[in-house]
Amino acid sequence: MRIDIITVLPELLQSPFNHSILKRAREKGLLEVNLINLRDYASDKHKTVDDYQYGGGAGMVMMIEPIAKCIEDLKSQRDYDEVIYMSPDGELLDQKVANKISLLQNIIILCGHYKGVDERVREHFVTKEISIGNYVLSGGELAAAILVDAVGRLIPGVLNDESSALFDSFQDNLIAPPVYTRPEEFRGWKVPDILLSGDTKKIDAWRHEQSLQRTKERRPDLLSE
Repeated sequence: MRIDIITVLPELLQSPFNHSILKRAREKGLLEVNLINLRDYASDKHKTVDDYQYGGGAGMVMMIEPIAKCIEDLKSQRDYDEVIYMSPDGELLDQKVANKISLLQNIIILCGHYKGVDERVREHFVTKEISIGNYVLSGGELAAAILVDAVGRLIPGVLNDESSALFDSFQDNLIAPPVYTRPEEFRGWKVPDILLSGDTKKIDAWRHEQSLQRTKERRPDLLSE
């Protein structure tokens, strides 16, 4: 899978993709993440990518010209399944959205900044808008990193145990059950006996019941979806 991220702050995204699971995915050749500096497509010597908004008002707006040049340049090299704009008013990112995107081959992620992007970018270049929550960030970079992490770990071969992602929270609209590891007892706090029984069927049933109970208590909204 190839992900090209258009940003005015490529240095902000270097660290998240150079560690842990995403690093291994890149080293295995399963995930390619490229940071595209939008300022490389600016038309003036100052590498300007933003300007004042028409009609007045506070905040600068990212200009359409450098964004258009950047996206068209990328598209001239390969076909893309989606051009995703990280936006607070986009579709809310959840596990189902991440699952669908993980099946794609090539995507572009456009990171907004300042007051956002010229609306014509959204009308003519963006094919999908995604939000990570009902709040506003300084830019789309951190949101893009979250999207890439959520998607990247789902690519077959990325996780050492490929079945692991199938049992993550939200895969079946249930929160994951509690998990334990050694020692069996710590300060009098014991691991549930069922997990030590070796009875796979009973353990699976216990985990499902725990997931259901936790979801009812903590995220009952998931059960209505």
